[in-house]
Amino acid sequence: MDSAAAGTPLVDLVDVTRTVILPDDEKLHILRGIDLQVRVGDHTAIVGRSGCGKSTLLNILGLLDIPSSGTMVFDGRPVDKLRNNARAKLRGSSIGFVFQQFNLLPGRTALENVVTPLMYGGRREFWRRNELGMEMLERVGLAARAATQPHMLSGGEQQRVAIARALVRRPRLILADEPTGALDVETGQAVMELLDTIATESGAALVTITHDLNVAARARTRYRLDAGVLSATDQLVAVGVQP
Repeated sequence: MDSAAAGTPLVDLVDVTRTVILPDDEKLHILRGIDLQVRVGDHTAIVGRSGCGKSTLLNILGLLDIPSSGTMVFDGRPVDKLRNNARAKLRGSSIGFVFQQFNLLPGRTALENVVTPLMYGGRREFWRRNELGMEMLERVGLAARAATQPHMLSGGEQQRVAIARALVRRPRLILADEPTGALDVETGQAVMELLDTIATESGAALVTITHDLNVAARARTRYRLDAGVLSATDQLVAVGVQP
């Protein structure tokens, strides 16, 4: 059932924790009692200093990790009830990742990078991969650069290729991890505007993990993560996370 039609969150975290055991058997509490709902079409920003648990929370939202305790439901499905292969399949079909360092494959063209997720999709996606990849490159304004390798692209162009790759399977949730961290201010603003526009047009939920208050200000819903504790905030100046 479509979670948007049912009026329920696409992602629902309730009292989620993440704890790791250190070599001396001491427990390190990374996330503490996280409550978070992300609905279809939302743009949510999570801000916080380095080391506050942002990457751990991103891994849980992206189904790369599971909570130590608490519950996470993705589109009505309890994540802890899914086997690893089922979780991987759900992640591949429903979640797109945009990273700070782009993570493009060297020696591959822009088009070859964009179509990488389609290599593991269904038969129809596989056989139409170049067509679908070119559609996304055109959408981000880089169709003319399809045959260009990453080292010949500017930082902004590389990030746009990464966005096209993240969106080529039409994910329902886009996770952007410091998406402008490797870009200058002007290019970063252009990239965020593009990401916002495409997410809105596709109806996807967008979660941005950032320390940049200008990036966070674009979101409709904002949270502060501090020492593993998540709290809603509308006072960006009070977040105090500028580098």
